[in-house]
Amino acid sequence: MTIGIPQALIYWKRPYFWETFFEDLSFKILLSPETNKEIIEMGVKVSDPETCFAEKVFFGHLLWLDQKCDYIFVPRLKTNKEKLEYCPKFFALPDLAKILVKTSILTETFDERKEKFEKTLRKLGKKLNKAPKAVEEAVKAAFLKEEEFKEKEKEDFLKEMKTEGRKIVLVSHPYNLYDEYVNLGLRDKLRKLGVQPIFLEEVPLQTQNSKFENQDLKYPRFHWEFGKEWMEKISAILNYEITGAIEVSSFQCGCDAVLKEFVEKRFKENKIPFLYLLIDEQSGEAGIQTRLEAFIDTIQ
Repeated sequence: MTIGIPQALIYWKRPYFWETFFEDLSFKILLSPETNKEIIEMGVKVSDPETCFAEKVFFGHLLWLDQKCDYIFVPRLKTNKEKLEYCPKFFALPDLAKILVKTSILTETFDERKEKFEKTLRKLGKKLNKAPKAVEEAVKAAFLKEEEFKEKEKEDFLKEMKTEGRKIVLVSHPYNLYDEYVNLGLRDKLRKLGVQPIFLEEVPLQTQNSKFENQDLKYPRFHWEFGKEWMEKISAILNYEITGAIEVSSFQCGCDAVLKEFVEKRFKENKIPFLYLLIDEQSGEAGIQTRLEAFIDTIQ
């Protein structure tokens, strides 16, 4: 049996976790390819005007997988272990996927207000007719792979911070940061302009379970998981020498539209130049390049 996984949007919340889990249960995995023009065009065609760009990209990956595998895995992500919500559009992805493709959708609802993540994984394994012991081993393997990925991110971050030269922190969701086609090769563009890009996603926190009650808050108590994570990581990166900050947002992202004001304020109150980039299917490399060059010129 082959399980397809769209390599977009929610995939990047836990990269390498899901394919490790299913492979350990002896399933074949088919990942959709890296984002390309064809995939984006497919996603745009089936989307309405209110759909955010990141979701359009996801739909394209979903359609690419259609009828190439036995199941397409689309989890319903609702809340994390801190009981904070994911983007509301994540809630409906499995339902939308069932409308868009003919291939059967494999899903499970991950809502840690109701049950632990591991328990939901056991339910998913049972749905696939796997023995409890095999599922437990697969869960361990997946968490181990995820931990290795996080350690690699931490090592990369510390290595980058030791390099000389100006450093620009890129603030965005992982599905924008790690998808080079979506962000129009932003990292390489910045390097060619003589600055070192730092992904906010790679900034390590002193504790992964820090609570709002223990913080000197200068921003609201966000109910979105990424809102809390962003603000914590911004506080962490401010302990380092940063030349500037760039926030990259998908067009029509309602959550980002709210959070942007707090992100910008946090950097500007520390006298760090800030640039906001909005990306969609119409974004051109020339326009992005011009804005980056102008921004870098202002901080020289």
